[in-house]
Amino acid sequence: MERMFETALWNSRFVVVIAVIASLVTAFAMFFMASVDAFFLVSHLGDYLSADLVGDARKAFRAESVTHVVEVIDGYLLATVLLMFALGLYELFISKIEQAEASETPSVLAIHSLDDLKTRLGRVVIMILIVNFFEHAITMEFHAPVDLLALAAGIALIGLTLYLTHADDH
Repeated sequence: MERMFETALWNSRFVVVIAVIASLVTAFAMFFMASVDAFFLVSHLGDYLSADLVGDARKAFRAESVTHVVEVIDGYLLATVLLMFALGLYELFISKIEQAEASETPSVLAIHSLDDLKTRLGRVVIMILIVNFFEHAITMEFHAPVDLLALAAGIALIGLTLYLTHADDH
């Protein structure tokens, strides 16, 4: 009875396959969406040459285009998080991925522990937050000196965050 229970308990880890498949499908969806956004962004860049875009109109088009670039980057980063999450869950709960272990180049996709997965996902999430900060900083309007001070503080905090996340690498 104990052996049957332990076998069932051990095999219950395969329920993680649902999360792996769902994360992979969602990652592919995000890669697709970001790629479609990138395609339309590039296809509309010809409008930048238009003689109708002068002064503030050109400046607004440029700001909107840069915002869309940031959104595309954000989409790819989110897709990367989902892909890393799916591969990490699979390696931790189901089976090691031999191709990742045998790869000649060091792979960010080879996950050896839950802390390893957490660290790698955390770094990508930090990058997503930095990209979102950049997106808001582009459109930020400065009405008072405190607005510029808030932007500078945000940039300083980003620098500190990047330093602290890479401090353990050295």
